[in-house]
Amino acid sequence: MDVFKGESGTSEWFIAAAPPAGSSVRLRPHRHRWGLWGPLVRSGSRRPGEEGHAAGLCGPIPPRHVLGSWGHVCECWLYPEEADAPGRAARAGADRLQEVRLGVQSASNGLACEVCDFTVAEHPSRPPAPGLSPVKHSWATMTEAIQSHIGSLSWGHRLALREKAVTYVNSYGEFVEHHKVKATNEKGQEAFYTAAKFVIATGERPRYLGIQGDKEYCITSDDLFSLPYCPGATLVVGASYVALECAGFLAGLGLEVTVMVRSVLLRGFDREMAEKVGASMQQLGVRFLRKFMPVEVQQLEKGLPGRLKVVAKSTEGTETMEGVYNTVLLAVGRDSCTKKLGLEKIGVNISEKTGKIPVNDEEQTSVPYIYAVGDVLEGKPQLTPVAVQAGKLLARRLFGGRSEKCDYVSVPTVVFTPLEYGCCGYSEEKASEVYQAENLNVYHTLFWPLEWTVACRDSNTCYAKIICNKLENDRVVGFHVLGPNAGEITQGFAAAMKCGLTKQLLDDTIGIHPTCGEVFTTLEITKASGLDITQKGC
Repeated sequence: MDVFKGESGTSEWFIAAAPPAGSSVRLRPHRHRWGLWGPLVRSGSRRPGEEGHAAGLCGPIPPRHVLGSWGHVCECWLYPEEADAPGRAARAGADRLQEVRLGVQSASNGLACEVCDFTVAEHPSRPPAPGLSPVKHSWATMTEAIQSHIGSLSWGHRLALREKAVTYVNSYGEFVEHHKVKATNEKGQEAFYTAAKFVIATGERPRYLGIQGDKEYCITSDDLFSLPYCPGATLVVGASYVALECAGFLAGLGLEVTVMVRSVLLRGFDREMAEKVGASMQQLGVRFLRKFMPVEVQQLEKGLPGRLKVVAKSTEGTETMEGVYNTVLLAVGRDSCTKKLGLEKIGVNISEKTGKIPVNDEEQTSVPYIYAVGDVLEGKPQLTPVAVQAGKLLARRLFGGRSEKCDYVSVPTVVFTPLEYGCCGYSEEKASEVYQAENLNVYHTLFWPLEWTVACRDSNTCYAKIICNKLENDRVVGFHVLGPNAGEITQGFAAAMKCGLTKQLLDDTIGIHPTCGEVFTTLEITKASGLDITQKGC
């Protein structure tokens, strides 16, 4: 490990790292926006800014890594010696990147600067420098590990069932009459079962578009992690959280990703937050095609992956467009698995439009002894933890003498896009519908995570918002955050919301510094005030 020292006027900094031999460094100070560029030296010192020379001194790491003026170092790239342009290699693709860690600590004001990321990148058109091994992402290794993990989860569930003396029957079930189902296994063998009560939890399956070439050449989100080859340039059709998560994941691997959106992003989520999610993905290079839908998919070349031509039509006119991709991934919704269960034979009501099952607040269908949980429910959140919670509470009510019901409103969830979006409770639109806009206080702010300050990332991308009901002492009825680790933040505040969290309780809470969640203890500006919420950045 070495420490590199740089200077800018009266300011200086140290960067602790382990660079490959023959690499070069570019440092960009926090305020001055200039760089120092050239091959690193093992010892000695060169004049800062001198062309072809390093930013300073290399040597053993001192006990404290001094940063003369807080926040001056914001980016550090290491390149092979012949790299011809700062930043070019870093944009070349994540399959050629190796992450290392940068740690600094301020001695002047006592603040600790948390560990921050920077990137070591090999130049795409040249062999790696001596001592630097090329780092490539292996799609096959990743999918094998994912499938192994999924298999272990499945085995764990089967083992848990066995330990609880639950019989697992791997067959297709269908009601044949009241209190009686027929089970048909993969060999066509039939068995019949009777019971006093039944629970339907059959979930959903991915939907296709019903256009020429969709089932022949497209994949769905269910197929992605079992795909035997890297998908290459990918068109993601859809704007749900599944679509955006898949797009973000693929873009994070350095693939070219386009998202085709029929209407709006993240339907059912807060509109403002949804657009901010889209903007954050665009900053990462994801391309959005708004108001278009595919009408035909043609195969141009076979291969792993091949080449596909997509013809799309505008949803607002007669305009058409074409594009060529290696893979087309459909994430346009899912269809409930209820049509072949024989529910019509016993009188269970099903929505004609969605195929979902309406239930009361105890998950009871129109037939009293038939219950349902999970994604097959009409108008309920389609989230695995919600199904798990509803199933637990249903079992306790049916067989444990308990009375607790599942709360389908204060449900925390996260959209796992590269920049996460976490929320709990109502969107701003839904809260205005339920409580009336004049009865709401909406507190909000942009914020700048500490780990972003050193890297000099955008200071006005991350956003926090709470929606409070004035008539209930400013009780928080909606919680929204776009930023790093939004899931971890949202999970904690969701528990507080279950306990009746109010704006005053947030104000009375001491924040943990420096964290992103701290921003919710210092919210002051309301939307109604119209005051500026932008943060001062680099």
